[in-house]
Parts: sequence; structure tokens; C-alpha cells
Amino acid sequence: MTPKDRPITTLFLLQSLDGKITTGDNDELDTDTDFRRLKGVKEGLQQYYEIEKTTDFYSLNSGRVMEKIGVNTKKTEPRKVPVNFIVIDNKPHLTEKGVEYMTKLGKFLYLVTINKDHPAFKLKGKLPIEIIYYEREIDLADLLRKMKQQYKATRITIQTGGTLNALWIRQGLIDNISLVIAPCIIGGTNTQSLVGGESIHTLEDLHKIKALKLVENKTLKDSYIHLRYKVMNKTEVE
Repeated sequence: MTPKDRPITTLFLLQSLDGKITTGDNDELDTDTDFRRLKGVKEGLQQYYEIEKTTDFYSLNSGRVMEKIGVNTKKTEPRKVPVNFIVIDNKPHLTEKGVEYMTKLGKFLYLVTINKDHPAFKLKGKLPIEIIYYEREIDLADLLRKMKQQYKATRITIQTGGTLNALWIRQGLIDNISLVIAPCIIGGTNTQSLVGGESIHTLEDLHKIKALKLVENKTLKDSYIHLRYKVMNKTEVE
């Protein structure tokens, strides 16, 4: 599938210098909250959120990420943003309250799931929500195709975890990568990295590696860096 058949996609994330997108190996630890507590890191953190405001009007996230940032327990009404949210959530990680919060936060919510008992089904027809249901496994390429052909999304910013990021990239579904590098090193074998998933095992799998072309290297304030790459999805192995 070519970008003509689907939206142009950008993987956009905040990470440490060693590629970690969270601060530890459990859901109590998270860059959104923990970086605010670290002297030498917190000073420049707001720059990431300012860049985030300039991303696409379709934002794809995972239910786990939304749960970690607290959408299920928010007590105040959100300030509405001009963004359509696409959330992949199977477990589910979102509660009814979390789904309702997401519909109030953005213009529209597309909930993608294989869970026929997801709380979102109870809210369909009552809130601005569309449920994209798959019976066994979410077909990421098909999802992007649907988002363009049925829902008219031409560009999508993706902010998911390491496992999903690996699937997007290995399937050649990411066109651009935009990374904000925080001035810290986290470490930890089990701490989630930008791209997780299954490792490459043989020389025959080298084609799965995606070469990148640097588009911009921008030094921000307080030792932060913003890197933008174009993904070369057709890897040639000599």
C-alpha cells in the first residue's frame, strides 16, 4: 500500500537520549509526569508540548497511553482542541468516563478495537464517536485505508508505544519521524523504547530495517533537540 492509498503518517514522540519513551518498566512511571520532576529536564519540557500543538488534525494513540495520562480519572472539563482522536484500545484501558472525556477533548473520537464488550459501544449514538471493530486482529494497513477513504483523513500523527511502533514501521506505514530528545539517559532492559517488538534474527531479515533521511536537526533551549526524518520504506540490502 502506497501513501496514495492512505494518510501521510508521522510518528511523533518524546524520548531520552538512549531512546526510552517512558521512565521505567511499569505504568506508574511515565515521561509526561516524571520529566516534570527532574531538575535539568523539566526546564525545557514545555517545548515538546508546543511542537505537539502544531501536529496533524488527526492524532492516533493507544488506550494504554490515554489511561497513563489519566483520562479515566479527570475531574475537570477539558479545553477542547481541534483534533480528531483515533484510539486503539483492546483490553480495554479506557473506561466509559475515559471515552467520554476523549470526546469532550477533541472534535471526534474513532475507537479501534477487537473487544466487542468495549465500554465505547454503550456510548455510540450518544457521543461523537465511531467504532472501528475488527473480530480477531487489527489490520493496521486496513485501518489507515479506512481513515483516508471513509473518514477523509489525509495526514495522521501517531503517538503509540514501542510494540505498536514496531508494527507500523515494519509494515512500511510510517512516512516521517519527528523526535524530541530530552537531555537525560534512562536505561533499563525492560524500559520501553521508541521501537520494541520482535528482534531481527537472521541476515534475511535485514530488509526490515528502515533507513532514514534527516530533514531537520534543530537545537532547542535547555539542551533539548528536535529531529525530523523521512523514512525510506523500501530498504535495499546488498
